[in-house]
Amino acid sequence: MQLKLIAKAKLPTPWGNLLIVGFEELITGHNHIALVYGDIKDQSPVLARIHSECLTGDALFSLRCDCGFQLKAALTAITKERCGVLIYHRQEGRNIGLLNKIRAYALQDKGYDTVEANNKLGFAADERDFTLCADIFKLLSINKVRLLTNNPRKVDILTQAGINIIERVPLIVGRNPSNERYLDTKAKKMGHFLQYLKEDQ
Repeated sequence: MQLKLIAKAKLPTPWGNLLIVGFEELITGHNHIALVYGDIKDQSPVLARIHSECLTGDALFSLRCDCGFQLKAALTAITKERCGVLIYHRQEGRNIGLLNKIRAYALQDKGYDTVEANNKLGFAADERDFTLCADIFKLLSINKVRLLTNNPRKVDILTQAGINIIERVPLIVGRNPSNERYLDTKAKKMGHFLQYLKEDQ
């Protein structure tokens, strides 16, 4: 186990009354949260979303990505289900950090795609560690999940870490002229299941 559960509290939101649960990594002290809606003890499998931190998309309404759209859509889906969990995975910019993400944006402004920009900065296309999320599920006593994701890598890593992914639930929202190339690159180069990838690309 790479984390410990630190605290729980009520969190009223526009989507309803959630429970916010805080976790701390044992080695680094980095923290992550889970938002729990309803009684997950009586629900199996649990509808869940792993949402990686994106300050620009989640808080600043950026149209360069689909993150803010996915966050809102996931919370809507979970509350409509009357039960579920959203893990807020605090590994900004696919775990390259906020400032490096801005550097990557600057490279994208010059014509690089999102994968090329990360590589140019010396990073892999995706540096995130999803095994942490498997531990969060385990600390919440969840082992069967219907996962809201377009990313097959999440499914593979969680499965290998002992989480039973019963279903992958697509979460395709937020396409716009500012993020078309970003989304198409994720589909072509990172294998994301995005059915709106253009046939000629």
